Amino acid sequence: MIHYKTDEQIELIRESCMLVSKTLAHVATILKPGTTGLKIDKEAETFIRDHNAVPGFKGYNGFPGTLCISPNSGVVHGIPTDREFKDDDIISIDCGSYLNEYFGDSAFTFAMPNVSEEVMALLVATNESLYKGIEAAKVGARIGDIGHAIQSYTEARNYTVVRELVGHGIGKNLHEKPEVPNYGRRGNGPKIKKGLVIAIEPMINLGVKNVKQSDDGWTIETKDGKASAHYEHTVAIKEDKTDILSDHSIVVDAIKNNSEIKNISLKK
Repeated sequence: MIHYKTDEQIELIRESCMLVSKTLAHVATILKPGTTGLKIDKEAETFIRDHNAVPGFKGYNGFPGTLCISPNSGVVHGIPTDREFKDDDIISIDCGSYLNEYFGDSAFTFAMPNVSEEVMALLVATNESLYKGIEAAKVGARIGDIGHAIQSYTEARNYTVVRELVGHGIGKNLHEKPEVPNYGRRGNGPKIKKGLVIAIEPMINLGVKNVKQSDDGWTIETKDGKASAHYEHTVAIKEDKTDILSDHSIVVDAIKNNSEIKNISLKK
């Protein structure tokens, strides 16, 4: 069953999503070569709890961290570790919070200062595909239209779309119906109605679309070891617009003020 949200519920989800966005922006102020996933995970947990919320991911199905931290060939669900980040890494960071009985969810892929132009182009295209998906998410359309928009945009640029992992509905539960694939056919899937709140999150690979689970039992990696990028917004479907409840602009602004990581010219 799809749970449609009232305007009041959407505002509560927005508050949780904004805390996630502020947490990612805080991470962006301390991220640099030589730091570790465990360090930024601890910072993120403290930041969320200091704002009277709890981490949305920690303990979820036994996940041990506040953040999912997936460097380079990691697609999603990476466990924070003591591995030091290198100056040519990309790091996909997914964050969730639980505030006022509602979850927020957003993700961003960061680039260290010496990331190659080829990999930076992947990040830019993945981020742009997120907004193509958001443009397709409107009253009267279907869920397949979102995936088709993302897939057609990225595949036209010779990237591939992960099939095994998808976006999702969100609200009082972190994962709700419907599933929101990043691939699909126009006109397929559930009809999009007012009050739908979904997390749209393209996971796009530089090489093959195939993935595997790493030895830690959580991290999903590309099968060929090539880079993967991940950007995510939580959005609410209004009668006349699609309302983005998370905010990457504050993350981008934080990156601009951190000379230790690469300034990414992305849509906000």
